[in-house]
Amino acid sequence: MTRSEQAALASAAVGVVVTALKFSAYWLTGSLALYSDALESIINVVAAVCAFLALRVAARPADAEHPYGHHKAEYFSAVIEGALVIVAAVLILREASHGILDPKPLDAPTLGLAINGVATAINAVWAFALFRQGRALRSPALIADARHIVADVVTSGGVLIGVGLVYATGTLVLDPVVAGLVALNILWSGWTMVRDSVNGLMDQAASPEMITRIRALISTHGEGALEAHDVRTRHAGSATFIDFHLVVPGEMTVKESHAICDRLEDAIETEIEGAVVVIHVEPGDKAKARGVPVI
Repeated sequence: MTRSEQAALASAAVGVVVTALKFSAYWLTGSLALYSDALESIINVVAAVCAFLALRVAARPADAEHPYGHHKAEYFSAVIEGALVIVAAVLILREASHGILDPKPLDAPTLGLAINGVATAINAVWAFALFRQGRALRSPALIADARHIVADVVTSGGVLIGVGLVYATGTLVLDPVVAGLVALNILWSGWTMVRDSVNGLMDQAASPEMITRIRALISTHGEGALEAHDVRTRHAGSATFIDFHLVVPGEMTVKESHAICDRLEDAIETEIEGAVVVIHVEPGDKAKARGVPVI
C-alpha cells in the first residue's frame, strides 16, 4: 500500500470519529447549524474512501490500453467529492429553510458546543497533516480532501459562533440562518473542487513557476544543443508530462544528440518529481527566435 493510500485510509478513520462527535452534538442540542456541520463530515468520510479507491487505480502501471498510466483517476475522485459536497449543501439549505419558518429552542447547548469544538480541533490538526502529505506526494486526491476538511474547519468555527449567539441571545432563528450560511459556504467549496479537477482532466499546463524551472533546466543542462522550443506541459495526477523540441547542429550524430537528450531527461526528472519527459530532436535550420537558448 502506497503512502497516499495510507493517508486516504487514515483520513476516512479520522472522518468517522469527527462525524460521530458532531452528530452527538446535534442529537444533544437539536441545532440545525450543528446538523449541517455533521452532514458535511459524512461527506468527508465518503470522499476519503473515494480518494483511496482512486489512488489505488492511479498507482497501476501503464498498460496496452492506458499507455500513459492511470494518473487521472485521482481527478475523478475530486470531481465526485465536489459533487457530493454540492448535494450536502442543497440538503442543508432545505432544512435551514424549514427551520427559519419554524425555529426551535436548543437543548444542552453548552455540552453540544464543547463536543463540536473537540471535533473541530481534530479536523484542524488532520487537515494540516493531510495538506503536507498531499503536497509532498503531489496527489490531487489528497489535496482535494485536505481542502474540503479545511473548509469544514472554517464552517465549524462559524457554526460554533452562531450557536453560541443563539444560546447567549435567545434568538432562535439565528440557528437555521447559520445553517443556511454554512450551506452556501459548502456549495462554493464543492464548486471550487469540481472546477479544479476538471482543469486537470482537461490537461491543464503546469504552473508558471514550474515552467520557468523547466526552461532553466533545459538551458543549463542542454550543452551541445542550440536551443529548445515548443515546450509543453500537462498535469495528470502526480505525473507532469513535459515535451519539447531540441535543436542541435545539423552535422551532429544521432548518438551525440541522444546523449544530450539523456542528460536533459535525467536533470528534469531529478529536479521535478513525477516528470515524464519526451524530446523531439531537430536540425539547426529549425531554430526559432523564441526558443530557449542553451548555455
